[in-house]
Amino acid sequence: MITNLLHFFEKHGFFVAQRFAERLGMRATNVRLFFIYISFITVGLGFGFYLTLAFLLRLKDMIYTKRSSVFDL
Repeated sequence: MITNLLHFFEKHGFFVAQRFAERLGMRATNVRLFFIYISFITVGLGFGFYLTLAFLLRLKDMIYTKRSSVFDL
């Protein structure tokens, strides 16, 4: 059951760390380590911050879509 959950999150991940790292010009592994350390220090507050960012990025993708031409409307 745990492996199925792990595979689900790997396949349908939100890519929050990767997109946040691209925006900051950092490596995604450093951002992931930051979230892990913050989660240990603040007892889960970092995980809540991660999920909030995931929700906001997903919402931004749904609202703002880049169109390549006028005919995509």
